[in-house]
Order: sequence, then C-alpha cells, then structure tokens
Amino acid sequence: MKDREEQTKEKIDLLVRVTDGIMWWIGSIPSLIVHSIIFLTAFLLPLFGLVEFDKMLLVLTTVLSLEAIYLAIFIQMSVNRSQEHIEDLKDDVNEIQEDIEDIQEDIEEISEDIDDIQEDIEDIAEEEDDEDHNERARNVMLKSNVATNKTQLTTLKGRISELENLLAELKKEDRR
Repeated sequence: MKDREEQTKEKIDLLVRVTDGIMWWIGSIPSLIVHSIIFLTAFLLPLFGLVEFDKMLLVLTTVLSLEAIYLAIFIQMSVNRSQEHIEDLKDDVNEIQEDIEDIQEDIEEISEDIDDIQEDIEDIAEEEDDEDHNERARNVMLKSNVATNKTQLTTLKGRISELENLLAELKKEDRR
C-alpha cells in the first residue's frame, strides 16, 4: 500500500515541478520573445499568401484560448501553494509569539528573584558587619554574580526585542 502511495506522491511531485517550470518559463523574457515571434509569423503568413487570413485567425484564436485556459490553471495552482505557505508562516509566527510571551514572563520572574536575592544579601551584609573577611568576600562574590545575571538578563531582553522585530517583519511580509 505504501509503495502505491509513494508512487502517487512522486508523480504529483513531478507534476508540480513541471508546472513550476512552465510557470517560470511563461513569465520569462525568452517566453516573451518566442510568443512575439509566433504572433509576428502568424500575421506574416497571410501577407506572403501561405495561409488565408481567416484560417490563420481561427488557428491563432484557438491556440490563444487554450493557452489562456492553461495559464489560468497554472496561476491558480501557484496562488493555492502560496496560500498554503502563508498559512504555515502564520502558524509559525503564532508559535514564536507564544514563545516570546513565555520567555518574557520567565525573565520577569527571574528579575524579581534577583531583586529579592539582592535585598537578602544587603540585609545579611548589614547584620554581619562583624564577620571575618572571608564572609565579606563571599558576599561580594554573590553581589557580583547577581550583577552578572542582570547583565545576562539585559542581553536576553535585547535578544527578545530583536525576535519581536523579526516577528513584526514576518507579519508585514505575511500581509503582502
């Protein structure tokens, strides 16, 4: 059963690649040149008496109608794939927003904890003025660690700000 599903998927993937190639070619300069040459040739054939003007118009109109039908199908396929991609991007942006909100909450909690720890350290330092130099050195190291943690938190806040800016850019692109 999987073999059949895999074969079907491979065929669909091949068809998608072919249609993508056709859509790319249709929107290219070489396509413009080829179409211009075909139209010019079609209108020159009656002038040289090789084909009757009515027959040329009939064939040209029929070919152009068929081409227009296929182009409409290719364009709709492209729009459908773009819409799927946009929906995926929306989901990703929503997940990123949720993650950023969680990180902001965590940072706020950590900041509060650091403030509490710093107050405790200051209280301990005031109460233990008579302690030996080793104890004071430990307190200084703890304060230094708190300062380092605050610096790291500031860096994290900056990174979150960058992520929010990136998220805003993704939203702008999504609106286009």
